[in-house]
Amino acid sequence: MDGDRQLLCLEAGLELRARRDPVLLQGRVLQELLEAEERYRPLVSYFQLVQEEVQPHMRGLLVRWMMEVCEEQACEPEVFPLAVSCLDRFLSLHSTEKRRLQVLGSACLLLASKLKETSPLSTETLRLYADLSFTDRELWSLELLVLNTLRWDIGAVTPLVFVQHFLELLYLPQERRPVVRKHTETFIALCTHDCSFLVFPPSVIAAASVCAAVTGLRLGGPSADLTITDLLAHVIRCDVDTLRGCQERLEHALEACLRKGQQSRVRADKALQDRQQRAGTPTDVMDIHL
Repeated sequence: MDGDRQLLCLEAGLELRARRDPVLLQGRVLQELLEAEERYRPLVSYFQLVQEEVQPHMRGLLVRWMMEVCEEQACEPEVFPLAVSCLDRFLSLHSTEKRRLQVLGSACLLLASKLKETSPLSTETLRLYADLSFTDRELWSLELLVLNTLRWDIGAVTPLVFVQHFLELLYLPQERRPVVRKHTETFIALCTHDCSFLVFPPSVIAAASVCAAVTGLRLGGPSADLTITDLLAHVIRCDVDTLRGCQERLEHALEACLRKGQQSRVRADKALQDRQQRAGTPTDVMDIHL
């Protein structure tokens, strides 16, 4: 009896995570994913055709907030892209007031975490991240509206589900796969933030992200990169130029993001220096009134 009690205590402290199933990496599964991805693609021009108040920059702010919630709560990697997929698919079908965007994003996070997490995000956690700007009832109401609008089919195909398939096809050294996957996930997150990437299906975004990661890590020469691009384009039945175009756009987006981050750091450093200089003077001239 004591042994059973000790076993239960030890199990209670473990975090349950599913291991990857090698059967799911077989070619038949990849083909089924490629066939299914079109069913879950949002309307590319939903800002012009469906939405009256919501603008692209509002979506960008909301998606950034959703990613911060997932990062701070250490959610499974699949939660964020799946939640954004639900968001875009819903906005493609249902006109939404801009004041309800945050509760809509919270509802999508709640649904995605229920599908992908063993311990889903709680309504209280999401309300706290939103500064209690909505009630439990409002969140549950939006959750049900999203489910009904998407016909309860929220298990969308996202770029992330293709990554492991592609890494297996490239025969990368085992010790390099984690870093390639990490860089690839960063590129996919960058695509998820930018609504201009909605023109590409998930498989193209995943393939372009893998190519960009391998190129950035310099795991092969130009000829090797070309071979990887050709291989993945063939696997996903995509035109090579389309895949290269997506990769180039992705690399440009990364450069713009890095420049923006560098400019923000420069402004922050300058503001800190100004405060330090002012604090070092005996009397602040801004406080002198003659």
